Amino acid sequence: MRLLVDTHTLIWAVDDPTKLSGPATTALQNTANDLLLSAATVWELAIKIGLGKITLAHSYRLWIDNAIADLGLVILPVTVEYADRQAGLQNHHKDPFDRLIISQALVEGIPVICADAIFDTYGVTRLW
Repeated sequence: MRLLVDTHTLIWAVDDPTKLSGPATTALQNTANDLLLSAATVWELAIKIGLGKITLAHSYRLWIDNAIADLGLVILPVTVEYADRQAGLQNHHKDPFDRLIISQALVEGIPVICADAIFDTYGVTRLW
């Protein structure tokens, strides 16, 4: 199954797996799943680390490279199609990074591994 990993899910999976739900942990550990990571998440983390809003266990580059390798993540690029879908979303969620992840999930028709219930208001299938 193809699954999109949300930003907080990625952080918890790497730095504090006890915060993950049972189904999220199972999905992340199931090697039959294709785990996708939005390029928006890569960018969001870099921005928030640069602003001092997030602290990770290691330097950003080492942390993200290890996370991608350890979880077997494939980067899902940002495309015009995703941006266009985001532009048409209702304004339930204010975070532009989450809105892009929601758009990617909707366009691709794939679930998001995410604890944020507001994703449900967009009709996203959320695994948690």
